Amino acid sequence: MQRLAKVVFFGLLVKPLVLIVLGLNVRGRERLPRRGPAVIAANHNSHLDVLVLMSLFPLRQLHRVRPVAAADYFLRNPLISWFSRTCISIIPIDRSGHAEQDALFSDCQQALDQNAILIIFPEGSRGDPEKIGKIRKGIFYLLKERLDTPIVPVVMHGLGRALPRGEALLVPFNCDVVVGEPLPRPESAAQLTRQLGEAFTAQLEQCVTRQEVD
Repeated sequence: MQRLAKVVFFGLLVKPLVLIVLGLNVRGRERLPRRGPAVIAANHNSHLDVLVLMSLFPLRQLHRVRPVAAADYFLRNPLISWFSRTCISIIPIDRSGHAEQDALFSDCQQALDQNAILIIFPEGSRGDPEKIGKIRKGIFYLLKERLDTPIVPVVMHGLGRALPRGEALLVPFNCDVVVGEPLPRPESAAQLTRQLGEAFTAQLEQCVTRQEVD
């Protein structure tokens, strides 16, 4: 039932919305992981980010794509919790700072064991439109024992203006997505945050350059 609800939601609503209203330009789509375990590390400016990223995958593959999302926000009431778990199949994560590391990532580890493709926003929360925020270290501790799990950086540009933070009205806006090459395996959390920051910055520059040319 959950798998069917997810396919119907994305097939009938999200994909047409992304294609028609947003006019999405995608570079490097072929670099998206075709199977798990894998991690997509993306910048985060809008609630549209998850929907846009998931819409890039074929419907037959969607059941393996699992966004990691804040439990305090997406489980805050029964209706939103049902929608988040059933239609998007989030993996809720505790942002309080009180959870032990093993417990914090246990559901993510289980999903990766089941060959899921996780979507993770290493900035932690939505930032200012078209700006890269501080990269947090959690993704390193999640994957430090998983040397075979690729980390694919993805940058989205324009979604923070199409649906600004605190707004409920979608504004048609030309948006870009750049999918990068999988990152080299880092030896430390500091190295990974530096790699992600450099990748995000370079990919964001591609988006800005394309819009200037157009």
